[in-house]
Formats: sequence, C-alpha cells, structure tokens
Amino acid sequence: MSHYSKSLLLSSLLALFTLVSGLGRSCSTPLGSGTAAPSDPYWLQTIKHQGTSAFNSDPSSYQVFRNVKDFGAKGDGITDDTAAINSAMSSGGRCGGGSCDSSTVTPAIVYFPTGTYLVSSAIDTYYYTQIIGDAKKPPTLLANSSFKGFAVIDADPYIPDGWGAQWFTNQNNFYRSVRNLIIDLRQIPASTSAIGLHWQVSQGTSLINIVVEMSTASNNNHQGMFMENGSGGFMGDMIFNGGKYGIQVGNQQFTVRNLTVNNAATAVSGIWNWGFTFQGVTINNCKIGFDLATGGTSASNQTVGSEAIIDAVVTNTTIFVRSSVASNGQLAGSLVLNNIKLRNVPTAVGVAGGTTVLAGGTTTIASWGQGNVYSGTSGSKTFTQGNIVSANKPSVLLDSAGRIFGKAHPQYANYAVSQFISIKSQGAKGDGHTDDTTAIQNALDEYAGCKIIFFDAGTYYVTDTITIPAGAQIVGEAWSVIMAGGSAFSDQNNPRVVIRAGAANSQGVLEISDMVFTTAGPTSGAIMIEWNVHDPSGQQAAAGMWDSHIRLYSQCPSDSVNSACQAAFLGIHLTSGSSAYLEGTWVWTADHDLDDSNSSKISIFTGRGILSESHGPVWLIGTSEHAALYQYSLVNAQNHYIGFAQTETPYYQPSPAAPAPYSTVSAYSDPTFSSSIDMAWGMYIQSSKDIIIFGAGFYSFFRNYSQDCLTTNTCQPQIFNVDSASNVTAYSVSTIGTTYQLSVSQDGVIRSSDNADGFQETFTAWSK
Repeated sequence: MSHYSKSLLLSSLLALFTLVSGLGRSCSTPLGSGTAAPSDPYWLQTIKHQGTSAFNSDPSSYQVFRNVKDFGAKGDGITDDTAAINSAMSSGGRCGGGSCDSSTVTPAIVYFPTGTYLVSSAIDTYYYTQIIGDAKKPPTLLANSSFKGFAVIDADPYIPDGWGAQWFTNQNNFYRSVRNLIIDLRQIPASTSAIGLHWQVSQGTSLINIVVEMSTASNNNHQGMFMENGSGGFMGDMIFNGGKYGIQVGNQQFTVRNLTVNNAATAVSGIWNWGFTFQGVTINNCKIGFDLATGGTSASNQTVGSEAIIDAVVTNTTIFVRSSVASNGQLAGSLVLNNIKLRNVPTAVGVAGGTTVLAGGTTTIASWGQGNVYSGTSGSKTFTQGNIVSANKPSVLLDSAGRIFGKAHPQYANYAVSQFISIKSQGAKGDGHTDDTTAIQNALDEYAGCKIIFFDAGTYYVTDTITIPAGAQIVGEAWSVIMAGGSAFSDQNNPRVVIRAGAANSQGVLEISDMVFTTAGPTSGAIMIEWNVHDPSGQQAAAGMWDSHIRLYSQCPSDSVNSACQAAFLGIHLTSGSSAYLEGTWVWTADHDLDDSNSSKISIFTGRGILSESHGPVWLIGTSEHAALYQYSLVNAQNHYIGFAQTETPYYQPSPAAPAPYSTVSAYSDPTFSSSIDMAWGMYIQSSKDIIIFGAGFYSFFRNYSQDCLTTNTCQPQIFNVDSASNVTAYSVSTIGTTYQLSVSQDGVIRSSDNADGFQETFTAWSK
C-alpha cells in the first residue's frame, strides 16, 4: 500500500480523545482516550462473545460472532483460506445460496484478525452479515493469480446456469456491512477482469474504511467495485488505487462520503441511477474523474439521472466529468457541482468525443449545474449549463477547510477490552421476551461516560422509556435490537418515548452505532427515538448515530387496517435544543415481511418518520420511508445538511387516506390533509432556515397497491412542500409517480411533466 493510502487509512482509524459531560456512578472522571497496547488485537476480537439471535430456531447454539481463524483460516498469505472463510460465512443454516430471499434470524459477524488471507474464489455473503476486519491493523484479502469468481466479496452472487438469477432480490438486499479491509487484486494479471467488491445492495448497508489495490498497468481490467442494481444506501471512507475503474456503479440512489481514487483510468463510472450524492471526493492522477452514461429520458432508456458532487479535490486528471452524450439544450441527465477544487484538470465538464462544456485548469467551481433550474413560486424552468444558486452554508456545518463536515463510523480502535462493559454481563437477557428495561437503564446510569457500553447481539425487550445519558457511547453487535412493547406505548393520544438520547438541553458526547430499534405492536404511541443531546462547544458531531436503523414490521396482511399493526407514533424526533449527525440511518416501516419465504406484502402503520425541530447543526447523510403523515418534517429547524434523502409513500394509501389510522396533532406541528392532499409527504418544511438538500428521491410507486398511476404521474399530487417562511436550497431532487415535484405552501410549483429524466423526473436546483 502506498504511504498516501496508509496515512489516510490510519487517520480514519485513530480514536481521538473526547470529553463527555455526563458520568455514570462507576467513575469520577471520563473514560478518555484508548489504552490498548500497540500489540493488542482489536477489542472486538477478544471481548467475551455472548450474543445470541433471539428468534433463531435454536438461539442457544446459533453462533453470531465468527472469527475466520476458528474455522481454519490461516491469514499467512500462503494458505488458500477461501473454504475456511466461506465456512465461517455459511455455517449455522444461514440465509443465502439462492433458496432464502431474506431473514433477520441468522445474523452474523464474520471477523478477520490482522493478516493476509489468500483467496482463490469469491467470498459469497449471506443475508444480515457484517464483515469486519481488525480496525487497528486492517487485514488483507489477497486474490491469487488464478482467482476464479465474479468478485472477491460478492454481496449478491449470480447462480451458475441461472440465466441471470441471483441469490437475493436486489431491491431487498438489506443489512450488509463490510469494514476495515484491504482487498488486493494485483496478483491477478492486469489483462484479466477482476472486481474487488460486487456491491449490489439496498438500504441498511454500508462500506466503511475499505482499500482496494489494483493494477496500474495501461489498459488493465481491474475494478474496485461493481454495482449494477439495487436501492441503496450509504458507503464512506474508501480508497481505490489503480484499476480501469475505481468504482462502476448503477443503483437507484446512494450517498457516498469520503471517496478517494488514485491512478485509475476512470475514478467513477456511472452506469445508471435516479440520483447519487458524492460528498467529499479526492481524485488523483486519473484520466477521467466521473464518466457518466447520459441521455436516457425514459424508463426504457434509463441512464444516469442525477449526479450531485460536493467538496471535491481533483488533481492531475484530464477530465473531471464526462457525459456520454451532449445535452443539446435540454435535460439529459442532471449534474450539480459544488465547491470543486481543480488542480491541473484541463476539462472540468466535457462530452465523449471531445466537446468541452466547462473549461478546467487550476480553479474552483463554486456552484455549477446542468439541468432545469427553478426559483420561488414560478413553475417556469430555465435549462442551465452554468453557474447556479449557491446555498448559504452555515459555518457550524463545515469543517476547517470549508467542506461539509463528516465523521467516520466510531470503531474505538485504540480502546482496550477493559474499557468496555457488556450489557448482558449487567443482567440484560436479550432473549426477545424478558423485560430488560431496568437492567439496561441501570447499566447506562452506572457506566455512561465511564465505559463504552457493548450491546451483545440479541433482542432486548423494553416496556418503558430508556434514557441514554449524555456521555454514553453505545455499540451493537450484528445490529443488536432494542424492541419496545407493552401498554406504555399503545396509545397514540398519549405518545411515549422509547429511547431518550440525552435529557432535555443536555450537552456531551453521545454515540450509537450498529443498533436496530423496533416495536412489538400494538404500539401506536411509541416515539422510537427522542434526540435531545447537543454537541459540546468545539466538538462537531460528538452526538450522532452510525449504521443504526429503525425497523417497524410484523406479520400483518395488506388488505385491512388492523390496530395491532400500528407500530409507532414517530420514528425520530430531533428536539429544538439538539444537534445530530446521522449517517446511514434507515427509518423503515416495512412493506414486506423479511422472515416470510414469499416476502409477503404487509400493511404496517407508522404515524411519522423523522421530525426535526433542531436549530442545528444537523447532518442527515444517507437517511425514512412508508410513514402515514410524512417521512421528513422540518419545523422551526435551522442549519441542516441533508445528503440524499430517499422516501417512499406507503403503498396502501389512500386506503386509508392520510393521516389515518393516525390523527393530526398540533403539538407536533403536523401538516394538514384534505380531499386533494390525502397521501403522505416525502418532505414537509415549515418556518425553517438554512436548509441544504443535496440530493433527494421522493417516490410514490403505488396507489392502494396498484401501479396503474405510474405512467401518468398520478399516484399522488404533491410530495415535497416548503412554506413561504422557509429558506431552503434543494439540489438534484428526483420524484416518481407524483404530479408536482415541489410545492410552496401546498400549491404545486414544479411539474414533473417538465422534467422527464428516465423512470424518474429530476429538477437540478430550486431556491426561494
């Protein structure tokens, strides 16, 4: 690995000293920095593993944590470890192989201690898997010279002789994470096609702290990642060195943060999408930065619909962005460039064949767009290939270099095992039945700020509010589950918080990673997370959640309204005094049963998705769908950066019509509904300012489970509303199935019929 790559990798791993304001009873001073010795393995390797899968058919014997060396892998760079790794992946009757579409009851962490693992064929990944390497010294997966397989890590394998059939349905390929790995393709001949990651996935997935090493020979055929389909998703903190392509991607939508590509022919090859947001991109010594297939404006000819790139530094690269076809004065793929620093880049934007759209050089592109631009309440589009509105970026959202702030998934790489406390060792059972409320609260009160609190794999049933004190750091194991149930959460007229993140007006560190929050209904009054905590002064994103999700589902038929299927009042509430950094947080009211062999349709009812009244700073990166009233509501909110918000209207609406089976509640500033506005809002903004939306997809695929409305965009009339008092700048917004793409005070402004861009419609920019 180059010195450059090593330094970036190490910098993303180092755990910095952080202060906390709240302390549990067990200590008088904060935990402070990590105390692991340099020779110690990563804490996850040596901590006692007592996690279980509560609803597995045999939870006492099912193994969640799997160290590949326990299955025979050597990690010596000489022994072929393929069979041992795949045994660690598949043992225990896990969901995969093409005979199981999805499952939540066979979760696993497949762990790689530091070392070099020689592989001769693909590592085929099973459903609900975290592949994690030693975060202190990431291990290497080394493909040998005779490697046979589609990719070194394959998230959705093709079935041999299956005529294109794969293990999983790409749009439902949830719950995957790969982190802390180096994938080395350089023993494979440069002329041979080779792929590091086949990452055809959907929501609830992440790639974190990945390096892929490839050939730098001319005309080589290596590529770091291939993604041909899916419905993502988030990935971040990745480095690709060499290759024909750093990454080649096609997916409905994705948010990519902190991507570095060095010495590739093409850094990013865009096959198709409805919308991608790239935040924080570094490209060095490539021929082309982004090479985009464009020009398709119908569903039958889908290409790259929208590419939004913010905060890029591009050096010694011939062309930054190249489209496959010219726009010829009309929308043929939307492009937004914001804060792009070019250093010796002759062409900033060009077209295959040589046409220059925007000259490069050594310069900074402040805010440039290609596509249809709107402002205010005028529905008149202006096709633009030039400078566009530049959103005001409050300093609280920015790092010291003036870029949107980003923070890597906490992994506590330098912390010793003695600095962790197990929730099960403190009396919680995690068996899905025992009431763990008291045990969890006692552990939090005892150890918040004193120890990192490890939620062993399991399902922790709670019947009352759990308050997480400011100062707490919580990490799960294979998405540990907190499941709320009981009478306390059963009344939508008296909503009750399940997880209170910090007391009201508290300040301090509060970190949650690798957790899932859910309910066991009927729980129509459950507010899953009330987020109160605010960053301490000078510590950006000290309060946040990473790769943690809200999942609301049960076995409810899709043909009736059943009170037992009312799963939550509200997903996440960011209160006015809070700040929040939410990265890869999926708030999902299920539309199908993950544990049913037929993936049966279900009608689960959730009142609201994400409500933010926060004055900021708030970063929502790769974040809500299927709630009855709205997926996002911003009320009196300030200083928000939203990096690709993806929503879907509930499939059952308007039967019943919104807000049923819930009621509008003025105390939560709910939007009003009428006979003409009878379906859930994707995003609804009231009296808010300095809101930056950098990529969004607001989709309405059904009208009472029928898709006849899609061809006429009449599934619902309006989906994205901003009131006249708000200050919002929105870039790269795509919609599906809705007549108006944006409304002001519930009056339709941007007509979808003006912005055909593939299966979806896209407007490039709107500002007040």
